Amino acid sequence: MVAANLGDKMRKDRLDGTGFATLLAVTLLLAFNQIIVKYVNQGIQPVFFAGIRSALAVVFVGIWLWYRGLIPRIKLADLAPGLVMGGLFAIEFLALFLALDLTTVGRSALIMYSMPVWMGLLAHFFLPGERLTPLKTAGLALAFAGTAWAILSKTTTGDPSLLGDFCALVAAWGWAGTAFVARKTRLREAGPEAQLFWMVLVSAPLLLVASLFFGPLLRDIQPIHWVWVVFQAGVVVAGGFVTWLWLLSVYPTSTVASFSFLTPIFAIFLGHLIFGELLSPSLIGASALVSAGIVLVNRRV
Repeated sequence: MVAANLGDKMRKDRLDGTGFATLLAVTLLLAFNQIIVKYVNQGIQPVFFAGIRSALAVVFVGIWLWYRGLIPRIKLADLAPGLVMGGLFAIEFLALFLALDLTTVGRSALIMYSMPVWMGLLAHFFLPGERLTPLKTAGLALAFAGTAWAILSKTTTGDPSLLGDFCALVAAWGWAGTAFVARKTRLREAGPEAQLFWMVLVSAPLLLVASLFFGPLLRDIQPIHWVWVVFQAGVVVAGGFVTWLWLLSVYPTSTVASFSFLTPIFAIFLGHLIFGELLSPSLIGASALVSAGIVLVNRRV
């Protein structure tokens, strides 16, 4: 009862300065994550990198579950949905890491963050009480149009590829799939931390085995690449996700979710600054459509 009262006291009905700064930091971290992946891909084969990251994340997330006293939430009864969620998570990051090896950071991030389009469609047909409203439908249409524009547009620098764009789209589908399983199956009762543990636990061996079919495991490996691998597992996967959960527990869900539009925007500009990727008018226009769509999809009516 005391815990419930404390939770009620912490809950806020609007974003304050602390929430805004934290949200901004998390979205920037997720955008910078794309930069890290593309950089580390130079030294480590993408699928092998994704597998190592998940394997290390098992340790970090497990420590967090133990620290929070949440180990009992990992139940054998959740094995079936856990395997499905972990399999979808493996597909998501296999596709994303390959996308960042084949196309630009900006295009990859923009296409992947079309995820609300696919999740909205799944929710409309399969989740009770999640029917599309006219406003949400307009948001889905805008985001879909922006994604299509990004894929169909051509640039002269950055070596974007249709295969890379398709991989980013598969990553968006995988992300939507994991979110759907989290909402539709009994795993919704286990909580997000336990869901994350299933995702990294199952995806690690799947990705490591899959990496054997994608060429040499190591490329031009440097010590700094291993530093970024650990950073990915500990800070991005475990730390970033836990912080996102805290934000969702304190601030309005629709407000927090709407901020996801900042991640592809940040990624586009970081890709330009760090890798010299072209800021083409078509990419900027596509990002505006996807961002507007995400805001509308997550807007309360």
